[in-house]
Amino acid sequence: MKNFWVEPPFFCDYGTNIEVGDDVFFNFNCLVFDVRQVTLGDRVFVAPNVQFYNATHPLDPIKRGEMWEYGKSITIGNDVWIGGSAVICPGVSIGDRTVVATGAVVTKDFLVDVVIGGNPAKIIKNLVLLIMISSFT
Repeated sequence: MKNFWVEPPFFCDYGTNIEVGDDVFFNFNCLVFDVRQVTLGDRVFVAPNVQFYNATHPLDPIKRGEMWEYGKSITIGNDVWIGGSAVICPGVSIGDRTVVATGAVVTKDFLVDVVIGGNPAKIIKNLVLLIMISSFT
């Protein structure tokens, strides 16, 4: 890990279950629940107010009433940009070169080279053609 930058304030549960690659930047007021592993690849930009939620609770009200909690790991690929106030939900994987729009609520996995946004997040744009075109210019 080199060139890891965090703008305060930064909030996390443990801090021991967060793994970052090279050139990772967290902007102001981010939150990482790290009950389980939260992994960010290289060159990940995290805008202000982004929240990583990997802690979760049972749907069964009896177990939930017994204060059960568990976690699901979150994985972010390389060259990902996560826009301000986005929420990354438990168990989500986001593929390389993906852009997460401001305010997105990411409830499922997304593969590589897409722009995602909305609540729940969906694919807004496929970036493969843009990358191919820009490599020829």
